[in-house]
Order: sequence, then structure tokens, then C-alpha cells
Amino acid sequence: MNERTAKTCKESLVIKTSRVFPLDTNHHNTLFGGKLMSYIDDVASISAAKHSRFDVVTASTDSVDFLRPIRQTDSVSVTSYVSYVGRSSMEVFVKVIAEDLKSGDRKLAATSFLTFVALNEQGKPVQVPKVIPESDEEIMLYNTAPQRTKVRQERREHSEAFAAVVTL
Repeated sequence: MNERTAKTCKESLVIKTSRVFPLDTNHHNTLFGGKLMSYIDDVASISAAKHSRFDVVTASTDSVDFLRPIRQTDSVSVTSYVSYVGRSSMEVFVKVIAEDLKSGDRKLAATSFLTFVALNEQGKPVQVPKVIPESDEEIMLYNTAPQRTKVRQERREHSEAFAAVVTL
């Protein structure tokens, strides 16, 4: 396959905004963490597909850092874009903004990094375009990505060693 043209982070930008309904909340009247995690994986997978223009699979979720509760009076906006790439893998950054629909107050409610792998028609990893960061946020994420990549590789090695001794 030929080298693909590099793309900017904003070419993979996805924004999903939803209202928080009573069925989306827990006994604290805040958004279920699992519901938010579903939103995060959904938008991140779209960002990875837009960047690569291939089918993608979630390879890992570093973490979901819940910073502030999202209340029933809020809307929740989940924004994602590809922040760094390897050969076939893409790191996707996701930020979650809660907005009080009456006051207009906005707050960063959560952040997450996920890794996706692009797959060809035979289900094999395929090379993806490099990413070009432009904004201060994108540049900071791009420059700090090698450190996160190293931590992911170490965590994967640990998980594989752990899996070798876990009984089924």
C-alpha cells in the first residue's frame, strides 16, 4: 500500500451532543458512567474511521477520567479526534463537556484516550495517514503521545503475562 497523505486532527473531528434524560441517570441523578463510556467509544470510533477511511476496532481504552458529575439539567457534548498515529494504530482523544442548559455554565466533565487499529477487507492491520496537529491542544497531545504509547505497551505486556496465569 502506498503512503497515505497526512491529515489534520480536525479532519477526524466528531462532536455528539445529547440531553441527559432521567433514564440515563443513576440514583445520584447524574449520568451513568457506562452510558458516557458508550458515547465515548462511539465518537472515538467515528474519528478513527474518518482518519483512516478503513474499518476500525478498539484496541484499548487508557482510562476514562470522570472529572465532574453530569447532571440531568445538563447537555453532554462528547468531542473526539485523532491525536497521534503509529503504523496502523490511532490514538483518539476524547473530551466531554457538560453544559447546564439553564445557566449556560460549561465544564470539562471527563477525558479519555482510546486506541484503534485500522483493518483492511481481510481483517489485517493497514497503514494509516500521519496526523498533523495545529492548535495548542493538539500539539501538546501529539508531543506527549510517545510517553502514553510507552505506558500502553507496558500495560499490554503486563496484561498478557497476567492472562497467562489467570484460570478459566
